[in-house]
This record gives sequence, structure tokens and C-alpha cells, in this order.
Amino acid sequence: MTTLQAAIDAAPASESPSAYPAVSAKTWLAVSGATLGAFMAVLNIQIVNASLADIQGGIGAGIDDGGWISTSYLIAEIVVIPLSGWLAQVFSVRLYLLTNAFLFLVFSAACALAQDLPQMIALRAVQGFTGGVLIPMAFTLIITLLPKPKQPIGLAMFAISATFAPAIGPTIGGYLTENFGWEYIFYVNVVPGAIMIAMLFFSLEAAPMKLSLLREGDWAGIVTMAIGLAALQTVLEEGNKDDWFGSPFIVRLAVIAAVALALFLAIELTVKRPLLNLSILFRRNFGFGVLANFLLGVSLYGSVYVLPVYLSRIQGYNSEQIGMVLAWTGLPQLLLIPLVPRLMKRFDPRLVIGVGFVLFGGSNFMNIHMTNDYAADQLFWPNVIRALGQALVFAPLSAVATAGIEQENAGSASALFNMMRNLGGAIGIAALQTLLTKREQYHSNVLTQHVTMFEQATRARLDQLTQYFISHGVVDRVDAVHHAYVAIGKVVQKQAFILGFSDTFYLLGISQIVALMAALMLTKPDRLDGGGGH
Repeated sequence: MTTLQAAIDAAPASESPSAYPAVSAKTWLAVSGATLGAFMAVLNIQIVNASLADIQGGIGAGIDDGGWISTSYLIAEIVVIPLSGWLAQVFSVRLYLLTNAFLFLVFSAACALAQDLPQMIALRAVQGFTGGVLIPMAFTLIITLLPKPKQPIGLAMFAISATFAPAIGPTIGGYLTENFGWEYIFYVNVVPGAIMIAMLFFSLEAAPMKLSLLREGDWAGIVTMAIGLAALQTVLEEGNKDDWFGSPFIVRLAVIAAVALALFLAIELTVKRPLLNLSILFRRNFGFGVLANFLLGVSLYGSVYVLPVYLSRIQGYNSEQIGMVLAWTGLPQLLLIPLVPRLMKRFDPRLVIGVGFVLFGGSNFMNIHMTNDYAADQLFWPNVIRALGQALVFAPLSAVATAGIEQENAGSASALFNMMRNLGGAIGIAALQTLLTKREQYHSNVLTQHVTMFEQATRARLDQLTQYFISHGVVDRVDAVHHAYVAIGKVVQKQAFILGFSDTFYLLGISQIVALMAALMLTKPDRLDGGGGH
């Protein structure tokens, strides 16, 4: 394997694909099994979020505390992603992947049997820790096992987990919850999980463990990274709910995150054997590729957060109905993603990336003039265009960003690329939550100023509603007037929320414009050789 990869890295960019060894069926089996695992790990973020209210009711959790069912998974996942490359070296890729795949399956089923909130939080944390391993390891296998001409195919397969899974998660979660019960969103992992384990078992080569690496590990980096990322993820998940820096808890965690991550960066840039080789971020293509991927995460996870909240709060949709709307952000990807490797051969991959970001950004801008009647039919075309944009972006962006990455840096590249997309999602959702709260307050104040008794339209509407309530059983006219005032207040608040949701899509669209600018800084593919675009 080392000899093969060395030959690949040394080969000129212009060399024909026939110069590379043929990819064996066993290698494709390994890549397929690993990408299936990554798909399941990403799916388990959104599939649970879509059914969170049902899970909370099932285990007797409050609305505020129930958020930790998702938060615990996300914290564990984002902490383990950077560790995976090193731990795979320690325990061998085969043993590390198989063990975590098996444990992910076990703890997925265990989550369905949780009796109370503390049990569920603990089980979800372990599920996230084991599932988080599957994401970067799949990416690492693609860029180490596959020769360069075949990597676009592997990255297209990985794109199904990176962009299709978050989009289709609410659809699957909503359907299972409404028709079978929330427990089945965890049981659904069992069959594909067993297939994944079988594929990995028969395809990955056994290798000796290197437990001596544990003594040489970058333990200071590991500890500061784990503390910093865990604290940061908690701040992002809980900040808006706790009024951000108005909460002493959030302030303390933010300080811990800032100090720990600053120490982590200092350690990684100075230690002899760092956990992550951060110097690869200074390579032009990888650095700008990671930035574009971070912003992709902002909009990818942000839109999956905003749409269900809007459809539930404004349109009154249930989980299954929301899932059917969001299905159109996923299903078109299944048709387009297999064609992306061919597009990358025919066109400059940067052009494919640019078109993808334009479509994704444009789909968000299509939603900035929402009204009270803006529902499934109006969201159809924005969702389809968003799906096409996502499908076009990921594989070519990954290929251009990681071109020329040496095998010894593959683990660091995979960890950074995947961690930053997840971090972008966490920051994006936190920003959108806050923006929605603030803009709803702003629009409510503006609308209230115009809905006064000095306005003829307001007085006329108040009289209409008063007569409506009197004709529907409210005897006392004073009570009827009170009901009318409340009804007008609800209309104003609903309209303020709709305007707030429109503003969130504007922010998502802006994030994709910035991502497009980062993508335009990538070097041309025909200049990418072993140097990787320094």
C-alpha cells in the first residue's frame, strides 16, 4: 500500500489513467463499506432532530433538557473526528473501523431502549463517539486506497453521506416516527450496519497494532482539543437558548473553549509529532478548500435546521409532512451525484464547484420573500435547485482540496476537512437561531408601530374580529374585544416570524457567495501535481 501510494504521489499530473494499477474489487468493497458507515453516522444527526419532540415525550424529558439528546452526539462526534487518524495508526485501520462500526450498531439499538434522559444522553454520546470515527475514516480510505483517476468516484460516493444524508434524514425520521414510533429511528441502523460490518470485515487487510504510539502521542494536544471542541460545541448548541453571554454558564464555557483551542493551536504548531499537521492548511488549495467546505457546512446544516422549524411553527406540519418537503433537497442528488465524476473529467472542476455554489446560494435567495402562504409548493423549486447545487459542490471540492496530499498527511487532511464542515454547521445553526430571535423581535416592533388604533384598517379589523367572537359564543363584548386584540397580536407575531425566516435564508445565501469566492481562489487542476498547490 505504501509503495502504491508513493508511486501515485510521484506520478506527473499529465500521466494517463492507464499508468495507475487497476483498483481491485476488495478495495471498492472497503471504500463502499466505509462510505455506508459515514452515511449512517451523518444520517443519525438529522434523523433524530426530526423526531426530537417525540423522543422527549417518550422518555419524559423537558423541552429545554431534551436538546442534549442531539448535543451529546454532536460533541462526541466532533471530538473524535480529529482523533481518528492517529487512533487508526495505533490500533490498525481494520481493527479500529470494525470495532467502532460494531459499537455504533450496538449503541444505536441501545438508544431505542433508553428509559430516561440521563441514559439517553450517555448512550447518544457513545453512539456519536463511535459513529464519528466512520466519517473521517471513509474519507481517508478514499484518498489513500484509490489512485487519483478513481478518487472522484470515491468522493462522489462520500458526497452521498456528506450532503444527501443531512437532507434525507428528516424524511426518514419523520416517516418512521409517524408510522412506527421514535424507537425505529435507532433500529433502522441495524440492517445497513450489519452489511457495513460484513463489507469491512472481508475487504480490509489485517495489520499489526502499534501500541507504542500511545507513549509518543500528542497528549497535550489531544486534551486541549477535546476540552476546547466540547466546550465550543456546547456554547454553540446552548448559547441562544441561554441568552448567550448573559448566562454565566455560557461565559465560562466560552472562556474555556478559547483558552483550550488557543493552547491546542500553539501545541500543534510547535510539537515534534502533532496530532494534526496544521501546516497543510497553508497550502493554497487545501486552505481555501477547507474554508469553502466550512461555509458549505454553514448552509448545508443551517437550511436543514431552518426549514423544519419554519414548516412546523408557521405551517403546522408534522414530522412526516416536513420530511416529504425536505425529500426534494435530497432525492435529486441521487440522480446527479453519480454523474459528477464525468463532469469533473469534461470540465474544469473549479467550474463545477462554482456552478454548485451559485445554485446553492441562489436557492436560498429564492426564499427571501416568504409570505403566509409559503409552504410545500413554493419550496419545491428552491429545494430542487439546492439539491443540484449540493450535488455539484462536494466531490470536486474534495478532490481539488486534497490533490497532492501525501499519505502521511491523509489522516490530518481528512480530520480537518470533515471537522470544519461539522463546525461550520454548528456555527451556522447557532447564528441562525440568534438571527431568527433578533429579527423576529425587530420585525415585531416595526409591525406593531403600524398596527395602532390610529390606523383605520386596524380599527376595522378589530371590529370584524370582535363581531366574529360575539357570533361564536363570547357573550361579553369586553371579552370579545380582548380576544380580538389577542388574535391581532398573534397575526403580527406570525408575520414577524415569517419575515425573520426570510432573513435567515438571506444569510445562508450570503454564506454561499463567500464560499464561491473561496472556491475561485483554488488553483487550476492541471497545475496540481505532487505539491498540492502550495
